[in-house]
Amino acid sequence: MKLTFLGTGTSTGVPQLNCRCSTCTSTDKRDKRLRSSVLIETGGKKLLIDCGPDFRQQALAASLQQLDAILITHEHYDHLGGLDDVRPYGKVAIYAEKRVNEHIQSAMPYCFKAKLYPGVPQLTLHEIDAQEFWLANIRIQPIRIFHAQLPILGFRIANMAYLTDLKTIEESRFEQLRGLDVLILNALRREKHIGHINLEEAIELAQKIAAKKTYFIHFSHDIGLHKDLEKELPPTLFMAYDELTINF
Repeated sequence: MKLTFLGTGTSTGVPQLNCRCSTCTSTDKRDKRLRSSVLIETGGKKLLIDCGPDFRQQALAASLQQLDAILITHEHYDHLGGLDDVRPYGKVAIYAEKRVNEHIQSAMPYCFKAKLYPGVPQLTLHEIDAQEFWLANIRIQPIRIFHAQLPILGFRIANMAYLTDLKTIEESRFEQLRGLDVLILNALRREKHIGHINLEEAIELAQKIAAKKTYFIHFSHDIGLHKDLEKELPPTLFMAYDELTINF
């Protein structure tokens, strides 16, 4: 399995508009963060988890020639605002909860009319919940997590799990996260936040799940400089960055 971090930033991206902090003015490429999304290549398929408003830029950077399906964690704009840009990829399957699919239909009604205007995205909506399902020959286990009070989904594919925008997770879900080679987990900033775990909480959760390697994502500019943060982390925990590719 090959995984590419297309974006590792929070909803505002980094640099944040109208900010001159040390992170936003950094010349380190690793401190330039588009909205969070990953591309997974496995079993001859290319799957996207979330499709934010930076998708076009991310797809160009990744030279993306094929897109088979998109898994959507939840309906916030930074996680699905790029769906209109998938039109060059032909028919694309979307897997999301009922509430999220209804949001997509409401936001993009021109994609779901009986008679479609030529050139609109060809989106096929598939309703999922927290039960495992198969996408061709790929087994996918959704993981129920909470973004503040909003129930959203993480995803486990083989021995990789992707959890973003997490604030809380029920104890019963940890069984679904056993034996991971790779865990991808949000770590918004150092200070506490109502809807996301912060860096300290992310480290604690990562150590509890005990994947072989954990990569943190969904950073705000308040997280600080990549070069400083990577020195603080235990040996199996890493700061992900845009365009980082891992194989496992």
